[in-house]
Amino acid sequence: MADLKGASVTWLGHATVLVTTPRGTNILIDPFIEQNPRFPKGYNFPEKIDLILATHAHFDHIADVVPMAQKYNAPVVATFELASFFQSKGVENTIGMNIGGTFRHADVAITQTEARHTSGIMEDGKFFYGGVPTGFVLTIDNGPVLYHSGDTTVFSDMQIIRDLYAPQFAMLPIGDHFTMGPKAAALAVKYLGVTEVLPIHYGTFPPLTGRPEALETQLGGANVKVHKIEPGETVR
Repeated sequence: MADLKGASVTWLGHATVLVTTPRGTNILIDPFIEQNPRFPKGYNFPEKIDLILATHAHFDHIADVVPMAQKYNAPVVATFELASFFQSKGVENTIGMNIGGTFRHADVAITQTEARHTSGIMEDGKFFYGGVPTGFVLTIDNGPVLYHSGDTTVFSDMQIIRDLYAPQFAMLPIGDHFTMGPKAAALAVKYLGVTEVLPIHYGTFPPLTGRPEALETQLGGANVKVHKIEPGETVR
C-alpha cells in the first residue's frame, strides 16, 4: 500500500476533497457544499484554506468556489477560461493554466491533466463554454503523489499519467451515468498503477448507482486498497 507520509485526504461528499500536506498546506478540490446532500453536517473547515482547485465548470464542482475563495482569500487554480470566469465573479487571485502545465504552491506541485467529460457554465438558463474538463496530480514534497481525476471515463492515456507522475493514491469517480462506473474505474486503476483508491462522485443523486464494493469486485483481488469511508472521514 502507498504511504501518505503525513499527508491526509478528507472526503466531503460527491467530488469534494480536502488534501492536507505534511507541512499543513490545505488544498480544497471541487467545493460543492451548500447544495451537496452528502456534505457532512457539522463539518468545520480548518482555519485556513491555502488553495482551491476546480476540475471543470459543472455546478456540482464549482458551486462554492467563489464564496470559499473570498472567505479564505485562497487562490483558485483552473483552466484559463474557468479561472477568468471566477475572476469576473470577484475572486481576486486566480491561476489560469492548461493541460500538461504545472503550478507550484508552497510544498506541492500541481499538474493539470486530461479528463474525458464536458464542461459548461450555466447562467440565466443558458450554458456557456467553461474550458475543457481536467484532473489534477498533486506531487507533495517529501510526501505522496495524489491524483484527482475530476469527472471522467477511463481512457488509455491514463497510462501516460502513470509514466510521467507515478501517482500512488487516486480519487476516482465510480457513480456511473455521468462518469465511469466501477468496471471502468477498475481499468483506470490498472492504467494508473495506483495502490490506493478513494471512490468519489457516487451516491449523491439517484442516477449515481456505483458503489465501492462493486469496485472491489471489479478489481478481482488486485493488491489495491479501496477506501470505503463516509463523508467527513479522513484517510491518513
